[in-house]
Amino acid sequence: MEFIPLDYATLRVVWWLLLGVLLIGFAVMDGFDLGVGALLPFVARTDIERRIVVNTIGPVWEGNQVWLVLGGGAIFAAFPPLYAVSFSGFYLAMFVILFALILRPVGFKFRGKVEDTRWKATWDWALFVGGAVPALIFGVAVGNVLLGVPFGFTPELRPVYAGGFFGLLTPFALLAGLVSVALLVAHGAGMLVIKTEGAIAARAARYGSAAALVGAVLFVLAGVWIATGIGGYQVTSAVDGAAASNPLLKTVAQGDGLWMRNYAAMPATWLAPAAGTLGALGAAFFLWRRQGMAAFLASAASLAGVILTVGFAIFPFLLPSSIQPGASLTLWDASSSHLTLWIMLIATAVFLPLIVVYTAWVYRVLRGKVTEATVDDTPNAY
Repeated sequence: MEFIPLDYATLRVVWWLLLGVLLIGFAVMDGFDLGVGALLPFVARTDIERRIVVNTIGPVWEGNQVWLVLGGGAIFAAFPPLYAVSFSGFYLAMFVILFALILRPVGFKFRGKVEDTRWKATWDWALFVGGAVPALIFGVAVGNVLLGVPFGFTPELRPVYAGGFFGLLTPFALLAGLVSVALLVAHGAGMLVIKTEGAIAARAARYGSAAALVGAVLFVLAGVWIATGIGGYQVTSAVDGAAASNPLLKTVAQGDGLWMRNYAAMPATWLAPAAGTLGALGAAFFLWRRQGMAAFLASAASLAGVILTVGFAIFPFLLPSSIQPGASLTLWDASSSHLTLWIMLIATAVFLPLIVVYTAWVYRVLRGKVTEATVDDTPNAY
């Protein structure tokens, strides 16, 4: 359209980049909430210690979850076929994630309603589930994207999913899930070292340092597995970045090592896996030294590096199909219309900076340590 200053192909790439930004934002901002939840039963031994840990994330977790909503909304509006296939094909996995995430607000609100040890312990474990389970399944989902998902399209472009929930739990996908859990635990530990002191911070540093080391090793192992044992995908027909979206109008080849083709063509992309590995090692080092902010920033860089590693590997694919490779969804054939992408870009340019500024203001207001005194002196503390 003549009044849109960016051509269709450019807008598609811009939205691919924005989707990456939103995923990184979710991993960094809501990721430490998940990590703190997963650490709760291990770093806090008494009720007041558990209250301190809960109150490190209690005031901010809802705001952090906005990034999840933004990511889901962006997929829905910018890449509707991707939304249709992934949210329907992964229905049971999504249901498990949502059930676990629902436990978080219930756990926050209910654990202090009854002065009973077993009651509080039950909701503490609910908060653990609300942190550990989503962290695991998000990683498993990424692993399945790299493996290819068993879906296809009828000639009428009706998506057909041929898999099941337990079929997602393959060895490589579980390895990807463990990478996610380890790095998010390390990320949560960094926040606990920033926000707490004494025994809680010491335990968080110890567990987080170990998790970061494990995450770095498993991430390298996953990379070696992808390079040597995981078949990738490649579009073999001509690509028209201005063509209307139709995933059946292309041909796709499968073969060993194809996920490495972009790294061979663009050496700068190796910065992503380097950031993923070195960031995790840096987080382990800084946690060991009890330097919370440095550890948090290093783990954030690691999470960003892991997400970018996957994005660069599969580009231009969004969701490859293992049973009908030609039906794989790519950046070029799974996007909304030119006008829709442009209107959404304007809305994002207005509202995303507002979200970032407001989030920064909230964290400035809530800066400082959470201690027994601050919990006791705050009427609305959890």
